[in-house]
Amino acid sequence: MLSFLLGKLQNQDTGNLFTYSAVVIDNDSNQSAKDIVLHWQEKSAIQIDYFCEPQQNIALARNKAVAKASGNFIVFIDDDEFPERSWLINLLKTQKKNNAAGVLGPVLPHFEVDPPQWIIKSKICERPTYFTGTMIKDSTKTRTGNVLFMRELFANQEKPFNSEFGLTGGEDVDFFGRMIEKGCIFVWCDEACVYEVVEPDRFEKKFYIKRALLSGAVIASKSSLLSMETLKSAIALIVYTTALPFLYLCGEHLFMKYLIKDCHHFGNIAGLVGCKIVTER
Repeated sequence: MLSFLLGKLQNQDTGNLFTYSAVVIDNDSNQSAKDIVLHWQEKSAIQIDYFCEPQQNIALARNKAVAKASGNFIVFIDDDEFPERSWLINLLKTQKKNNAAGVLGPVLPHFEVDPPQWIIKSKICERPTYFTGTMIKDSTKTRTGNVLFMRELFANQEKPFNSEFGLTGGEDVDFFGRMIEKGCIFVWCDEACVYEVVEPDRFEKKFYIKRALLSGAVIASKSSLLSMETLKSAIALIVYTTALPFLYLCGEHLFMKYLIKDCHHFGNIAGLVGCKIVTER
């Protein structure tokens, strides 16, 4: 998938407004991505730099990407994603128009193999989208799978992403949360689309249950036990758990959709009381 991504990065529309390069951070001590990058370096129309972060920790990988990147803007995309040709220029135009510290865009599912019908009907792989220019004020609605940052956002931050999140993820939500508290403005660009390849191993129900438990735990790390959000989560947990037997009779897609929501709130409550159900992705 990395090779496909590097290929898609070759023909980004710049409108003669900017130049760009790519930095690949291999978060594998065996340097499994090195040969792929070397292959593309020989024929690439853009500069591609390769670095390895041997300690498996997504926050450390992101920190190295920030340290090694050059230019006025830093854009993140995951190696299992690929962009449309107008991706970068749409992010940049939205940033300029809104004078934003960062711009987020949609990550749409791409199925190379037909998934089970419950995945399609439940829309579990579809993420919320917003009108272009919408200000994103809630850090739980953020991620680094498709985002442009002004480089100055990382000034005087040697390690902007918190490595304490380790393999569980959530370092991006934590970073956005801290930046929003400082008054940084993040907006949405609905035209800056990238696509996430959903492989067959993500057709398993346990994948989504585990991810929901982890996302709930991440939210718990930013909340307190005695808060309105915790009360809402507790109420949702009771309502969804009670409804699950009836939803099962209505169809597998509805049952799974709300089971996943239920697991998210369960992970949140468990995290608030100090119980770690899932420790890594």
